[in-house]
Amino acid sequence: MEDAPAPAPELASVHARHAEYVFASLQRLGVRGVALEDAHQEVFLVVHRRLSSYDGRSSMPAWLFGICRRVAAAHRRKAHLRHEVSVDPDWDIEDSEADPEQALARGQERREVERVLDMLDLDKRVVLVMYEIEGIECDRIAAQLGIPVGTVYSRLHAARRDFEKAMTRSVRAAGRR
Repeated sequence: MEDAPAPAPELASVHARHAEYVFASLQRLGVRGVALEDAHQEVFLVVHRRLSSYDGRSSMPAWLFGICRRVAAAHRRKAHLRHEVSVDPDWDIEDSEADPEQALARGQERREVERVLDMLDLDKRVVLVMYEIEGIECDRIAAQLGIPVGTVYSRLHAARRDFEKAMTRSVRAAGRR
């Protein structure tokens, strides 16, 4: 006699447990500004529609990341049509009490890093951000993304190389301005 398949989790439970992970994943994938909230809602609309088909073969975070990846890609494709411009100031709000020139420089450096990250392949970008910026270990990244640990190491190595090349080009171009 076959075991009955486990019932699909409820949307409220998935949202409560994974909303922050979805938000962070969308950010890792380069969704920013007003689009971030929209994309977050869109992910959970997709989850609502497809939750009954979730079969548990992959972990919930891995399944959610796949949805995040598709939603982020769609938002990135549509962003140029909306002519969106970031309204973030050139300094961190936290730094408003600090030296304005230093705050401005940090803000510009952060934007340059974001611009270079935007040039990376999404799969490489996610692994690089998770490991280098968020400090997540490779085995945990693999589990969250539903990929082998060796793939994480391979993407991390390639992402570091691509990031370094892009930053070098950016610094050279800035020197010519």
